[in-house]
Formats: sequence, C-alpha cells, structure tokens
Amino acid sequence: MSEHTLASWNDGPTRQSILDFVAAADDLPVEQRVAVFDNDGTLWCEKPSYTQLLFMLGELHRAVAADATVGERSEYRALLDDDKAKQAELGLPAIAMALVELCAGITAAEFERRVLAFFESARHPTLDVPLKQLRYQPMLELVDLLREHDFSVFIVTGGGTEFVRAISNDFYGVAPERVVGSMIGYEVQRDDQDRPHPIRTKTMFGEVDEGDAKVSNLQMGLGRRPIFAAGNTPGDASMMEYARTSDGPTLALLVDHDDADREFAYEGKAASFDSAGSFVDAGRDLGWTIASMRDDWSQIFPAS
Repeated sequence: MSEHTLASWNDGPTRQSILDFVAAADDLPVEQRVAVFDNDGTLWCEKPSYTQLLFMLGELHRAVAADATVGERSEYRALLDDDKAKQAELGLPAIAMALVELCAGITAAEFERRVLAFFESARHPTLDVPLKQLRYQPMLELVDLLREHDFSVFIVTGGGTEFVRAISNDFYGVAPERVVGSMIGYEVQRDDQDRPHPIRTKTMFGEVDEGDAKVSNLQMGLGRRPIFAAGNTPGDASMMEYARTSDGPTLALLVDHDDADREFAYEGKAASFDSAGSFVDAGRDLGWTIASMRDDWSQIFPAS
C-alpha cells in the first residue's frame, strides 16, 4: 500500500487496524471479500435532518403548492409548521408513512428523476453547501481501498432503496443493484402501448432496514456474508456483529461523531427503535474498531 493510502486518516490504531485487516483479507478467496456500509451518518452527513427527509419535505411542498388541502393532514401540518411536539406525539413511523404516500402512484423512473433533480440544487440547511459535498472523504478513501483489494462493496441502508440507488454510482461508485435498503411496494401498470411499468404504492415491502432486518435483507439481497461492516447507530449493530463474527479476518468499524467543530457531535440512534446506553461504549466492548471523527480524520468532507 502506498503512502497515499487512506490519506485523510491520521496515523494511529484505527488506521492501522484497517490496513492490517485489508492486508490479511488478501489471503482470502475473492468471493469472500464482501464489505457493507451503512449510508446515513456513515458515508454522508445525517444531521440536522436525514437527507431523504429533506427530499420528502420538498415533495410535500410541491404537493401543497398543487393542492393546499394536502397540508391539512395532521402529519403534514406538523412538518410544515415545524411543530416538534406534534411530531413527537404522532410518532416517526406515522410521519414516515405519510411522507411515503407523497410519491405513491408515480413510476420508478419518475421517482429517480425527482431524486436526481433534488441533488442538482439541494444545499445543507445549516452548513449551506451542496449536499453532494457532505460525503465523508475518509470513507470514500476506504471504499476505494477495499475495491482495490477486490472487495465487493455494498450499501445497506435504513433509507429508501430507490432513493440511494439513484445516486449510489455517482456518489460512491456502487452500482444500484448493490444497494439494500427499506423497500416500497410496487404494482405494475401498462401504458397505452401495453408496456409494463412499476408504479410506487404507499405501502412498505417488509420491515424498515434496521436492526436484525439488515442481516435478513443482506442474506436475501447478497446471499453472501460480509467480513467488513461500517455503521454509526444501533440500527447497524446486528449487521456489524454479523460481519465481525464471520470466519477469518473481519472488521466492524463504528463512525463516532465526536467533532462539533467540523461536523456534529452526537451519539448515533436508530430511527425505528429505541436503545439504551452508549453505542460507542457497546461497540468498544464488543471489540469493534472506533473511528473518531475528531482524532482519526484529518479531513471530513471532500474539498469543494
């Protein structure tokens, strides 16, 4: 490995653990070199709001502009008024499913077009830079390093599969078919030339892709067990332990958001279930490698 390998990672135990793991994995058959990454808070910034939530809020404003009565629904009203108390009362699952309904009835191709249009102009609400600039440079370097050593790299996200697929190749060099996430159900409709088209519905297909669901969906989507996993919340814990307890060299990498000056300082939480205690402490007790943004990363975001 060259002196420029993992250039944005400071020298220290974390960087060395990654290099040692990659070197050891070179002795494995290529088909066993499987790496999985969470997305929100692991590959790109997730604060103060999830990127997909920002997209869906844009869809909400679009819908209200077309029909003001849409905003009368309690879930939408709470979002439009930024009423945190009402949002807490309604609960995240109810709000999330209400937002899913905003794109029901459109084709998969139209949904992708809207996502791409969103990223053309969307800026971070507090950092005021294009959202594309808020991928983590050290993690991009890690993805590249794994790929150089013949790893198959997958994204396993709690976010919407199609939302991440729309940008995965451009943002990470990960093909859309290598994205596993929360799935929306589809129905097939035919146009006036009898051509079939998948149409988004307002129901989910399976569970939110967090916790044990990530392991189940890994098996269904990949059919191979990873030896490397990276995440930042309890929603990633099962996937990380699944990778860490594989045979041979393994690595579970936990991204610790402890740099309030250059990003945000917070303890990662799952979106779909509650958890107690410090996730970082739990990961350390399990033998995971902790990547401190403050101590291990010389640079957080790519140069503009």
